[in-house]
Amino acid sequence: PLPSEFELKMSYPNPFNSSTTIPIQLYQESFVKVAIYNILGEKIVILSEGIKSSGYHNILWNGTNQFGQPVSSGIYFVSVHLGQKVYHQKMMLLK
Repeated sequence: PLPSEFELKMSYPNPFNSSTTIPIQLYQESFVKVAIYNILGEKIVILSEGIKSSGYHNILWNGTNQFGQPVSSGIYFVSVHLGQKVYHQKMMLLK
């Protein structure tokens, strides 16, 4: 069955070492932007941007920036923009 509402699920594993999965569920086809920010609020990378179908989606982040370079250990935030709303979640990268 399709989800009845939007939900940003907890990323797993968290804390993570090499990569983490960010599950989102969409109740209808929507334009979605998924980005990673550091603790200073600087954008690290945009993981996904575009129209996604309704259903369940797993977004993978491999701990790299927009240039494909590994980022340092620390706290990062996933930001999911859906319409006029923005959802956030904290993640920790440990190396």
